Amino acid sequence: MSQPPSPERFQDNPALKGREEKFVTLDIKVAPVLASWQESIFAHEWLTSEGKIKKTSEMADKVQARRAEIEKLIAGSAPLDRPVLGIGILDNIEIGSGKDLFLSLAALGMVTIPVHIPKSHEQDFRMFIR
Repeated sequence: MSQPPSPERFQDNPALKGREEKFVTLDIKVAPVLASWQESIFAHEWLTSEGKIKKTSEMADKVQARRAEIEKLIAGSAPLDRPVLGIGILDNIEIGSGKDLFLSLAALGMVTIPVHIPKSHEQDFRMFIR
């Protein structure tokens, strides 16, 4: 990726429709999010056992296809929906809507990514905020 998408390319995630006032938008540091998300039951699709994003060739076909779609979207000029993050039942970060976008941006080298989090989780996220 030559240049990360500009902050202006990101828009509110449609998953928040009607609940926008319950969320905050902020820039989150990718590395500690991945370290926390590694504990997710879904992490094995994208992460190695060391917590690094897998090479495309190491991913299941379905995940490879989603990543290719997202990378085309990133390379274009269309708006990108901010991913939605929260704290899971095991007190680790979970990535809700926009997981493939978040992880593709991380794989392409973005250090911080704009996201939505529930206002009720804001204190839990203070160590992840840029």
